[in-house]
Parts: sequence; C-alpha cells; structure tokens
Amino acid sequence: MENPSSVEWGENAALFPGYPSAAAAALLSWPPAFDEGGTAIGMMRSGGGLISAPQSHREAEKRRRDRINAQLATLRTLIPMSDKMDKASLLSSVVDHVKDLKRKVTEISKVLADIPAETDQVTVDDAKYSDEQRSFFTAVNFLRVSICCDDRPELFPEINSVLKELKLVMLHADVTCLGGRVRTIILLLCPDKDKGISINSFKQSLKLALCKVAIPSSSTTYRIRSKRQRFFLPDAHFH
Repeated sequence: MENPSSVEWGENAALFPGYPSAAAAALLSWPPAFDEGGTAIGMMRSGGGLISAPQSHREAEKRRRDRINAQLATLRTLIPMSDKMDKASLLSSVVDHVKDLKRKVTEISKVLADIPAETDQVTVDDAKYSDEQRSFFTAVNFLRVSICCDDRPELFPEINSVLKELKLVMLHADVTCLGGRVRTIILLLCPDKDKGISINSFKQSLKLALCKVAIPSSSTTYRIRSKRQRFFLPDAHFH
C-alpha cells in the first residue's frame, strides 16, 4: 500500500527543490488539526515547543506532588520524632499539636489579663453569678471593681475608706503587683439597692470616688489627655 504522504510528495516535489522527502512531507501536512481551544490535537505547547497532552499532565502532577511533599517536610520540622511517620499520622499529630498550642495561648492570656496595665484604669461592672445565686440574693447586687494604678502604701487604706463610706461589703479581692504597678480586682456586696438611687448612678458614684484614689489630682490633668485613659474616667471629667 502506498504512503499517501509519499504520493503527495511525488506530485509536489517540484515545489520544494533541495528538501528531503520526509521534511517536505511534514511541510505539506502542516498545519495540523486544531481543537476548539486552539491547540493541536494530541499536542500541547510548553516553553516554545510542542509536547504531548499525557506528558503535560504528568509534569503537572509531578509539580503538585512536589508542592505537597515540601509542605509535609515543613510540618515534620514542627513535630518531634516525625521522620518515620506516614502522612496520615503526621497530619493527625499536627492537628493535636495545634489544639495544644491553642490551649496554652488561652492559659497564658488568662495570666496576662491579671498583669497591671501601663495606664491607670478604674472599671465598675455587675458581677456575674449563676441563676441559682441570682434567685437567692434577690435583694442585693454584686459589683466587680477593677483598679490599675501605681503602687503606693496608702492606696488600700484609701480604697477601703471609699467602700466603707458607700456601705459596700468586700467579699473577695485579688491583688497583683509588678514593676511598681498594681491591679486590684474586688468583688463587692451592695445590699441597699432600694434607696431611691439606680444601680447605674451608684456605680458611677463609686467609679468617680475610686478614680480620685487611683488617679491623684496632681497627675489627672496630664493623664486625662490619653485616649485610652478617657475611656475609663467618668463622664464628669469631660465638659
């Protein structure tokens, strides 16, 4: 059976003088058939040349596997004794490690929350308690006071004086000192809530009195300029 290309070449040899028959046959069969995407059927262009579609898929798959292996290698550096772990065991260990890190972050955050801040702060909030406690103490309010300021010998006697003047009972207190600063968390019992004054007004009065203790008048003018400080001082300071 005759080769169609050879027959076609024989008829058109005069068009390509000096060309080998194979090269001329390739020229005669050009351009090849194209698919809808404009790519030669069975061929794909890569780096200026043409490669077969299966070869292109193999190279893409190799690059994908290389990326995954590189990421797994990075994970192995984070997990002790993971050199001989299979991929499933490695990923399971990574998940456990991340959970453990999140737990440690939560624990550290709780510790840092008690460290005295660099700015003077006074907050007065309703203390949180359970529904059972709420139903038992129907005629009282619990207040949580947080004071952060410079540590000084007369600080706690002055705070105690304010609480006695307002007839508040101290149930519990946590004190943290660091670098000349002190943070005090006080749980207060406020039994006389039905004396014609709202609890919000009472909290504002308590906050104002404690601000005078925690923030001496000699430094109030300077510290009130801080945006962070303005958040904690009572509104009466801003007219």
